[in-house]
Amino acid sequence: MILLLILSGTIISICMGLRQSLGLFMRPMTVDAGISAATFGFAIALQNIVWGIAQPFVGALADKHGPRPILIVTALLYALGLLLMAFWHGAVGINVAGFLLGIGTAGTAFGVLAGVITRATPPERRSQTVGLVAAAGSLGTMVLAPVGQSLINAYGWEVAMLSFACIASSMVFLAFPIKGLAVALNADAPPPQAKPQGLREALREAVTHRGYLFMTLAFFACGFQLVFITTHLPAYLQLCGVAPGVSATALGLIGLFNTIGTYTFGWLGARYSQRRLLAMIYLLRTLFIIGFMLVPISAASTLVFAAAMGSLWLGVSPLVTGIIARVFGLTHFGTLYGVVFFSHQVGSFFGAWMGGLVFAQWGNYNFAWGALIVIGLMAFTLQWLMDENPPKEPKGFPGLVPA
Repeated sequence: MILLLILSGTIISICMGLRQSLGLFMRPMTVDAGISAATFGFAIALQNIVWGIAQPFVGALADKHGPRPILIVTALLYALGLLLMAFWHGAVGINVAGFLLGIGTAGTAFGVLAGVITRATPPERRSQTVGLVAAAGSLGTMVLAPVGQSLINAYGWEVAMLSFACIASSMVFLAFPIKGLAVALNADAPPPQAKPQGLREALREAVTHRGYLFMTLAFFACGFQLVFITTHLPAYLQLCGVAPGVSATALGLIGLFNTIGTYTFGWLGARYSQRRLLAMIYLLRTLFIIGFMLVPISAASTLVFAAAMGSLWLGVSPLVTGIIARVFGLTHFGTLYGVVFFSHQVGSFFGAWMGGLVFAQWGNYNFAWGALIVIGLMAFTLQWLMDENPPKEPKGFPGLVPA
Protein backbone atom coordinates (compact mmCIF):
# COMPACT_ATOMS: atom_id res chain seq x y z
CA MET A 1 0.00 0.00 0.00
CA ILE A 2 2.84 2.39 0.83
CA LEU A 3 4.44 1.92 -2.60
CA LEU A 4 1.10 2.55 -4.32
CA LEU A 5 0.68 5.76 -2.33
CA ILE A 6 4.22 6.91 -3.20
CA LEU A 7 3.83 6.22 -6.93
CA SER A 8 0.38 7.82 -7.09
CA GLY A 9 1.50 10.86 -5.12
CA THR A 10 4.58 11.31 -7.32
CA ILE A 11 2.59 11.14 -10.56
CA ILE A 12 0.04 13.66 -9.28
CA SER A 13 2.88 15.82 -7.97
CA ILE A 14 4.59 15.98 -11.37
CA CYS A 15 1.35 16.56 -13.25
CA MET A 16 0.03 19.32 -11.02
CA GLY A 17 3.41 20.91 -10.38
CA LEU A 18 4.05 21.35 -14.10
CA ARG A 19 0.52 22.53 -14.81
CA GLN A 20 0.43 25.09 -12.00
CA SER A 21 3.80 26.51 -13.07
CA LEU A 22 2.74 27.34 -16.64
CA GLY A 23 1.78 30.89 -15.59
CA LEU A 24 5.51 31.61 -15.26
CA PHE A 25 5.83 31.32 -19.05
CA MET A 26 3.17 33.92 -19.87
CA ARG A 27 5.40 36.97 -19.67
CA PRO A 28 8.46 35.60 -21.55
CA MET A 29 6.27 34.06 -24.25
CA THR A 30 4.42 37.33 -24.83
CA VAL A 31 7.76 39.15 -25.17
CA ASP A 32 9.85 36.61 -27.11
CA ALA A 33 7.22 34.76 -29.15
CA GLY A 34 4.79 37.62 -29.70
CA ILE A 35 1.89 35.79 -28.09
CA SER A 36 -0.71 38.07 -26.50
CA ALA A 37 -1.93 37.64 -22.94
CA ALA A 38 -5.40 36.81 -24.26
CA THR A 39 -3.98 34.09 -26.56
CA PHE A 40 -1.94 32.55 -23.76
CA GLY A 41 -4.92 32.71 -21.42
CA PHE A 42 -7.11 30.99 -23.99
CA ALA A 43 -4.58 28.16 -24.43
CA ILE A 44 -4.58 27.54 -20.68
CA ALA A 45 -8.36 27.82 -20.67
CA LEU A 46 -8.56 25.28 -23.52
CA GLN A 47 -6.35 22.90 -21.56
CA ASN A 48 -8.73 23.13 -18.62
CA ILE A 49 -11.96 22.65 -20.57
CA VAL A 50 -10.51 19.70 -22.50
CA TRP A 51 -9.38 18.21 -19.18
CA GLY A 52 -12.91 18.57 -17.89
CA ILE A 53 -14.56 17.11 -21.02
CA ALA A 54 -12.11 14.21 -21.13
CA GLN A 55 -12.27 13.34 -17.41
CA PRO A 56 -15.57 11.37 -17.43
CA PHE A 57 -14.44 9.35 -20.46
CA VAL A 58 -10.94 8.78 -19.12
CA GLY A 59 -12.45 7.78 -15.77
CA ALA A 60 -14.84 5.35 -17.47
CA LEU A 61 -11.95 3.78 -19.42
CA ALA A 62 -9.96 3.39 -16.21
CA ASP A 63 -12.99 1.83 -14.49
CA LYS A 64 -13.25 -0.68 -17.33
CA HIS A 65 -9.65 -1.40 -18.36
CA GLY A 66 -7.62 -0.49 -15.29
CA PRO A 67 -5.44 2.55 -14.59
CA ARG A 68 -2.06 1.59 -16.10
CA PRO A 69 -2.76 1.93 -19.86
CA ILE A 70 -4.64 5.18 -19.26
CA LEU A 71 -1.78 6.61 -17.22
CA ILE A 72 0.86 5.68 -19.82
CA VAL A 73 -0.99 7.10 -22.83
CA THR A 74 -2.00 10.32 -21.12
CA ALA A 75 1.51 10.88 -19.71
CA LEU A 76 2.90 10.68 -23.26
CA LEU A 77 0.29 13.17 -24.48
CA TYR A 78 1.20 15.50 -21.61
CA ALA A 79 4.89 15.47 -22.58
CA LEU A 80 4.01 15.98 -26.26
CA GLY A 81 1.92 19.03 -25.42
CA LEU A 82 4.84 20.65 -23.59
CA LEU A 83 7.15 19.90 -26.53
CA LEU A 84 4.75 21.62 -28.91
CA MET A 85 4.64 24.73 -26.70
CA ALA A 86 8.43 24.91 -26.93
CA PHE A 87 8.71 24.47 -30.71
CA TRP A 88 5.41 25.54 -32.31
CA HIS A 89 5.03 29.23 -31.59
CA GLY A 90 1.86 31.09 -32.40
CA ALA A 91 -1.81 30.79 -31.48
CA VAL A 92 -2.43 27.53 -33.37
CA GLY A 93 0.59 25.82 -31.84
CA ILE A 94 -0.13 26.63 -28.22
CA ASN A 95 -3.82 25.79 -28.68
CA VAL A 96 -2.96 22.33 -30.02
CA ALA A 97 -0.56 22.00 -27.09
CA GLY A 98 -3.28 23.06 -24.70
CA PHE A 99 -5.61 20.41 -26.14
CA LEU A 100 -3.03 17.66 -25.62
CA LEU A 101 -2.20 18.89 -22.14
CA GLY A 102 -5.87 18.75 -21.24
CA ILE A 103 -6.17 15.08 -22.20
CA GLY A 104 -2.85 14.30 -20.55
CA THR A 105 -3.90 15.93 -17.29
CA ALA A 106 -7.22 14.03 -17.26
CA GLY A 107 -5.27 10.79 -16.93
CA THR A 108 -2.32 11.78 -14.77
CA ALA A 109 -3.95 14.17 -12.29
CA PHE A 110 -6.23 13.26 -9.43
CA GLY A 111 -9.23 11.60 -11.09
CA VAL A 112 -7.88 8.19 -12.16
CA LEU A 113 -5.51 7.74 -9.23
CA ALA A 114 -8.16 8.79 -6.71
CA GLY A 115 -10.23 5.84 -7.88
CA VAL A 116 -7.26 3.49 -7.45
CA ILE A 117 -6.58 4.69 -3.91
CA THR A 118 -10.26 4.79 -2.92
CA ARG A 119 -10.82 1.18 -4.01
CA ALA A 120 -7.69 0.01 -2.20
CA THR A 121 -8.56 1.69 1.12
CA PRO A 122 -11.08 0.64 3.82
CA PRO A 123 -14.03 3.07 4.11
CA GLU A 124 -13.06 4.30 7.57
CA ARG A 125 -9.59 5.39 6.32
CA ARG A 126 -10.60 6.51 2.84
CA SER A 127 -10.82 10.28 3.36
CA GLN A 128 -7.48 10.70 5.12
CA THR A 129 -5.70 8.33 2.71
CA VAL A 130 -6.95 10.19 -0.35
CA GLY A 131 -6.01 13.41 1.44
CA LEU A 132 -2.51 12.08 2.04
CA VAL A 133 -1.99 11.27 -1.65
CA ALA A 134 -3.38 14.61 -2.76
CA ALA A 135 -1.16 16.32 -0.18
CA ALA A 136 1.92 14.53 -1.48
CA GLY A 137 0.90 15.55 -4.98
CA SER A 138 1.00 19.17 -3.90
CA LEU A 139 4.75 19.06 -3.38
CA GLY A 140 5.29 19.28 -7.13
CA THR A 141 4.36 22.96 -7.28
CA MET A 142 6.66 23.75 -4.37
CA VAL A 143 9.60 22.23 -6.25
CA LEU A 144 8.81 22.79 -9.92
CA ALA A 145 7.75 26.45 -9.77
CA PRO A 146 11.13 27.67 -8.45
CA VAL A 147 12.95 25.25 -10.79
CA GLY A 148 10.99 26.57 -13.76
CA GLN A 149 11.70 30.20 -12.86
CA SER A 150 15.41 29.45 -12.44
CA LEU A 151 15.55 27.73 -15.84
CA ILE A 152 13.74 30.63 -17.49
CA ASN A 153 16.14 33.14 -15.96
CA ALA A 154 19.27 31.14 -16.80
CA TYR A 155 18.51 29.56 -20.19
CA GLY A 156 15.28 31.07 -21.51
CA TRP A 157 11.70 29.87 -21.60
CA GLU A 158 12.18 27.36 -24.44
CA VAL A 159 14.83 25.36 -22.57
CA ALA A 160 12.69 25.51 -19.45
CA MET A 161 9.68 24.15 -21.39
CA LEU A 162 11.79 21.32 -22.85
CA SER A 163 12.94 20.44 -19.34
CA PHE A 164 9.30 20.33 -18.25
CA ALA A 165 8.54 17.94 -21.12
CA CYS A 166 11.31 15.59 -19.96
CA ILE A 167 9.97 15.67 -16.41
CA ALA A 168 6.46 14.90 -17.70
CA SER A 169 7.70 11.84 -19.61
CA SER A 170 8.95 10.31 -16.35
CA MET A 171 5.32 9.67 -15.38
CA VAL A 172 5.26 6.84 -17.96
CA PHE A 173 7.79 4.81 -15.96
CA LEU A 174 6.06 5.50 -12.68
CA ALA A 175 2.79 4.15 -14.09
CA PHE A 176 4.04 0.62 -14.92
CA PRO A 177 3.81 -0.87 -11.38
CA ILE A 178 0.39 0.69 -10.66
CA LYS A 179 -1.78 -2.12 -12.05
CA GLY A 180 -0.05 -4.95 -10.19
CA LEU A 181 -0.15 -3.09 -6.89
CA ALA A 182 -3.83 -2.19 -7.30
CA VAL A 183 -4.79 -5.77 -8.16
CA ALA A 184 -2.85 -7.15 -5.18
CA LEU A 185 -4.45 -4.71 -2.74
CA ASN A 186 -7.95 -5.45 -4.07
CA ALA A 187 -7.48 -9.22 -4.00
CA ASP A 188 -8.99 -9.53 -0.53
CA ALA A 189 -11.96 -7.26 -1.23
CA PRO A 190 -15.36 -8.75 -0.37
CA PRO A 191 -17.31 -10.21 -3.28
CA PRO A 192 -20.16 -8.19 -4.80
CA GLN A 193 -23.44 -8.55 -2.94
CA ALA A 194 -25.64 -7.70 -5.91
CA LYS A 195 -25.48 -7.21 -9.63
CA PRO A 196 -23.45 -4.08 -10.35
CA GLN A 197 -25.43 -1.03 -11.35
CA GLY A 198 -25.21 -0.10 -15.05
CA LEU A 199 -23.43 3.09 -16.08
CA ARG A 200 -26.54 4.67 -17.58
CA GLU A 201 -28.54 3.95 -14.46
CA ALA A 202 -25.79 5.31 -12.23
CA LEU A 203 -25.61 8.55 -14.22
CA ARG A 204 -29.39 8.94 -14.17
CA GLU A 205 -29.42 8.44 -10.40
CA ALA A 206 -26.63 10.98 -9.89
CA VAL A 207 -28.01 13.78 -12.07
CA THR A 208 -31.38 13.56 -10.33
CA HIS A 209 -29.76 13.78 -6.88
CA ARG A 210 -30.02 17.36 -5.59
CA GLY A 211 -26.86 17.11 -3.52
CA TYR A 212 -24.83 15.84 -6.46
CA LEU A 213 -26.06 18.75 -8.60
CA PHE A 214 -25.29 21.33 -5.91
CA MET A 215 -21.79 19.94 -5.37
CA THR A 216 -21.19 19.90 -9.12
CA LEU A 217 -22.26 23.53 -9.50
CA ALA A 218 -20.19 24.64 -6.51
CA PHE A 219 -17.12 22.94 -7.96
CA PHE A 220 -17.29 25.45 -10.85
CA ALA A 221 -16.09 28.15 -8.45
CA CYS A 222 -13.15 26.06 -7.32
CA GLY A 223 -11.74 25.87 -10.84
CA PHE A 224 -12.61 29.49 -11.62
CA GLN A 225 -10.72 30.87 -8.63
CA LEU A 226 -7.67 28.62 -8.60
CA VAL A 227 -6.82 28.60 -12.30
CA PHE A 228 -7.21 32.37 -12.52
CA ILE A 229 -4.67 32.69 -9.71
CA THR A 230 -2.09 30.25 -11.12
CA THR A 231 -2.40 31.72 -14.63
CA HIS A 232 -2.62 35.44 -13.96
CA LEU A 233 -1.08 36.09 -10.54
CA PRO A 234 2.48 36.48 -11.99
CA ALA A 235 1.29 39.11 -14.49
CA TYR A 236 -0.83 40.85 -11.85
CA LEU A 237 2.13 41.11 -9.48
CA GLN A 238 4.28 42.65 -12.20
CA LEU A 239 1.58 45.29 -12.79
CA CYS A 240 1.77 46.06 -9.07
CA GLY A 241 5.55 46.45 -9.20
CA VAL A 242 6.36 43.24 -7.32
CA ALA A 243 9.63 41.53 -8.32
CA PRO A 244 9.20 38.58 -10.76
CA GLY A 245 10.85 36.11 -8.39
CA VAL A 246 8.01 36.60 -5.91
CA SER A 247 5.60 34.86 -8.30
CA ALA A 248 7.60 31.65 -8.30
CA THR A 249 8.00 31.82 -4.52
CA ALA A 250 4.25 32.36 -4.13
CA LEU A 251 3.45 29.32 -6.31
CA GLY A 252 5.93 27.30 -4.28
CA LEU A 253 4.26 28.39 -1.05
CA ILE A 254 0.89 27.35 -2.46
CA GLY A 255 2.34 23.88 -3.00
CA LEU A 256 3.88 23.71 0.48
CA PHE A 257 0.79 24.82 2.39
CA ASN A 258 -1.43 22.77 0.11
CA THR A 259 0.37 19.69 1.39
CA ILE A 260 -0.58 20.55 4.97
CA GLY A 261 -4.09 21.73 4.19
CA THR A 262 -5.07 18.82 1.97
CA TYR A 263 -4.06 16.19 4.50
CA THR A 264 -5.75 18.16 7.28
CA PHE A 265 -9.05 18.36 5.41
CA GLY A 266 -8.81 14.66 4.55
CA TRP A 267 -8.37 13.91 8.26
CA LEU A 268 -11.26 16.21 9.19
CA GLY A 269 -13.44 14.66 6.48
CA ALA A 270 -13.27 11.29 8.24
CA ARG A 271 -14.68 12.87 11.41
CA TYR A 272 -16.99 15.75 10.46
CA SER A 273 -19.52 16.69 7.78
CA GLN A 274 -17.78 16.67 4.44
CA ARG A 275 -20.27 19.04 2.83
CA ARG A 276 -19.87 21.60 5.62
CA LEU A 277 -16.09 21.40 5.31
CA LEU A 278 -16.36 21.96 1.55
CA ALA A 279 -18.57 24.99 2.13
CA MET A 280 -16.07 26.46 4.61
CA ILE A 281 -13.23 26.03 2.10
CA TYR A 282 -15.15 28.07 -0.49
CA LEU A 283 -15.99 30.74 2.06
CA LEU A 284 -12.46 31.04 3.46
CA ARG A 285 -10.92 31.25 -0.01
CA THR A 286 -13.24 34.10 -0.88
CA LEU A 287 -12.49 35.94 2.36
CA PHE A 288 -8.74 35.63 1.73
CA ILE A 289 -9.20 37.07 -1.77
CA ILE A 290 -11.12 40.01 -0.30
CA GLY A 291 -8.35 40.56 2.25
CA PHE A 292 -5.66 40.44 -0.45
CA MET A 293 -7.51 43.13 -2.42
CA LEU A 294 -7.96 45.39 0.62
CA VAL A 295 -4.29 45.64 1.62
CA PRO A 296 -1.45 47.18 -0.41
CA ILE A 297 0.02 44.62 -2.80
CA SER A 298 3.59 43.81 -1.81
CA ALA A 299 5.91 40.83 -1.65
CA ALA A 300 4.93 40.20 1.97
CA SER A 301 1.16 40.40 1.39
CA THR A 302 1.49 38.16 -1.67
CA LEU A 303 3.34 35.46 0.21
CA VAL A 304 0.83 35.56 3.07
CA PHE A 305 -2.00 35.29 0.53
CA ALA A 306 -0.26 32.38 -1.23
CA ALA A 307 0.18 30.50 2.04
CA ALA A 308 -3.46 31.08 3.03
CA MET A 309 -4.82 29.98 -0.37
CA GLY A 310 -2.44 27.04 -0.47
CA SER A 311 -3.84 25.70 2.79
CA LEU A 312 -7.24 25.51 1.05
CA TRP A 313 -6.06 24.57 -2.45
CA LEU A 314 -6.73 20.84 -2.88
CA GLY A 315 -8.49 20.27 0.42
CA VAL A 316 -11.65 19.83 -1.65
CA SER A 317 -10.32 16.63 -3.26
CA PRO A 318 -10.65 14.12 -0.39
CA LEU A 319 -14.00 15.64 0.56
CA VAL A 320 -15.54 15.42 -2.92
CA THR A 321 -14.23 11.89 -3.50
CA GLY A 322 -15.43 10.88 -0.04
CA ILE A 323 -18.96 12.12 -0.71
CA ILE A 324 -19.16 10.39 -4.11
CA ALA A 325 -17.87 7.07 -2.75
CA ARG A 326 -20.20 7.15 0.25
CA VAL A 327 -23.32 8.27 -1.60
CA PHE A 328 -22.98 6.38 -4.89
CA GLY A 329 -20.41 3.63 -4.30
CA LEU A 330 -17.30 2.71 -6.28
CA THR A 331 -18.49 0.81 -9.35
CA HIS A 332 -18.66 3.94 -11.51
CA PHE A 333 -16.59 6.19 -9.27
CA GLY A 334 -14.30 7.39 -12.08
CA THR A 335 -17.20 8.42 -14.27
CA LEU A 336 -19.20 10.17 -11.53
CA TYR A 337 -16.12 12.00 -10.28
CA GLY A 338 -15.37 12.96 -13.87
CA VAL A 339 -18.79 14.58 -14.29
CA VAL A 340 -18.32 16.65 -11.13
CA PHE A 341 -14.83 17.55 -12.24
CA PHE A 342 -16.10 18.69 -15.63
CA SER A 343 -17.87 21.52 -13.83
CA HIS A 344 -14.58 22.39 -12.12
CA GLN A 345 -12.86 22.60 -15.48
CA VAL A 346 -15.59 24.72 -17.04
CA GLY A 347 -14.84 27.13 -14.21
CA SER A 348 -11.11 26.79 -14.92
CA PHE A 349 -11.69 27.60 -18.58
CA PHE A 350 -13.58 30.78 -17.80
CA GLY A 351 -11.17 31.75 -15.02
CA ALA A 352 -8.12 31.58 -17.28
CA TRP A 353 -9.79 33.03 -20.36
CA MET A 354 -11.70 35.74 -18.52
CA GLY A 355 -8.48 36.95 -16.91
CA GLY A 356 -6.78 37.34 -20.29
CA LEU A 357 -9.79 39.12 -21.80
CA VAL A 358 -10.14 41.51 -18.86
CA PHE A 359 -6.46 42.41 -19.00
CA ALA A 360 -6.53 42.89 -22.76
CA GLN A 361 -9.60 45.14 -22.50
CA TRP A 362 -8.74 47.32 -19.50
CA GLY A 363 -5.06 46.72 -18.78
CA ASN A 364 -5.81 45.56 -15.22
CA TYR A 365 -7.46 42.69 -13.33
CA ASN A 366 -9.90 44.59 -11.10
CA PHE A 367 -13.09 43.17 -12.63
CA ALA A 368 -11.61 39.65 -12.59
CA TRP A 369 -10.89 39.74 -8.86
CA GLY A 370 -14.45 40.95 -8.22
CA ALA A 371 -15.81 38.02 -10.24
CA LEU A 372 -13.79 35.61 -8.09
CA ILE A 373 -15.43 37.00 -4.95
CA VAL A 374 -19.02 36.81 -6.24
CA ILE A 375 -18.67 33.28 -7.57
CA GLY A 376 -16.98 32.10 -4.37
CA LEU A 377 -19.88 33.30 -2.24
CA MET A 378 -22.35 31.54 -4.53
CA ALA A 379 -20.37 28.29 -4.19
CA PHE A 380 -20.40 28.53 -0.40
CA THR A 381 -24.19 28.87 -0.41
CA LEU A 382 -24.74 25.91 -2.76
CA GLN A 383 -22.37 23.65 -0.86
CA TRP A 384 -23.84 24.53 2.53
CA LEU A 385 -27.33 23.62 1.28
CA MET A 386 -26.20 20.35 -0.33
CA ASP A 387 -27.98 17.09 0.53
CA GLU A 388 -25.28 14.45 1.15
CA ASN A 389 -27.63 11.55 1.92
CA PRO A 390 -27.53 8.50 -0.37
CA PRO A 391 -30.40 7.97 -2.82
CA LYS A 392 -33.59 6.72 -1.20
CA GLU A 393 -33.28 3.27 -2.72
CA PRO A 394 -29.62 2.17 -2.64
CA LYS A 395 -28.78 -0.28 -5.38
CA GLY A 396 -26.39 -2.37 -3.34
CA PHE A 397 -23.60 -2.32 -5.88
CA PRO A 398 -19.99 -2.87 -4.75
CA GLY A 399 -18.43 -0.24 -2.58
CA LEU A 400 -21.63 1.33 -1.25
CA VAL A 401 -20.96 2.63 2.23
CA PRO A 402 -23.71 3.55 4.70
CA ALA A 403 -24.02 7.25 5.50
